[in-house]
Amino acid sequence: MRHILAAVDFSPVSKAIVREAAALAEAFDATLTLLHVAAPDPDFVGYAAGPKTVRDARADELRTEHAELQTLSRALRDRGLAVHALLIQGPSVAKILEEAARVGADTIVVGSHGRGMLERALLGSVSEGVVRGATCPVLVVPAAGVEGD
Repeated sequence: MRHILAAVDFSPVSKAIVREAAALAEAFDATLTLLHVAAPDPDFVGYAAGPKTVRDARADELRTEHAELQTLSRALRDRGLAVHALLIQGPSVAKILEEAARVGADTIVVGSHGRGMLERALLGSVSEGVVRGATCPVLVVPAAGVEGD
């Protein structure tokens, strides 16, 4: 195992995802890519004042997410790991799979949010989509028990 991709969304399960991915990277002396897939920018029609406000708020949100990702990455580098951090926008499953292929990931680490069957049916599940589409092993970190982490 030479390269691990860990997809984080800054939910409570993200700490466990990073912990598991870092443990794998340490055990196998592998490079770790921390990936955060941000939602795509909203599409707007027209130039009213509202969209600029939303665009500004979205830019602030992306800056905050980028800073969080860099903080995680720095902490792991301080532990001696080879870590790359990447924030991209787009549909989560597709972007995770594209990045895994691009970096040559041997393993993908994702989290499961423990949503109910109805919510999964309506919204889909990123972890399920990654497991279905991946060409390498996928470690799914369960959300159960991580809320108090």
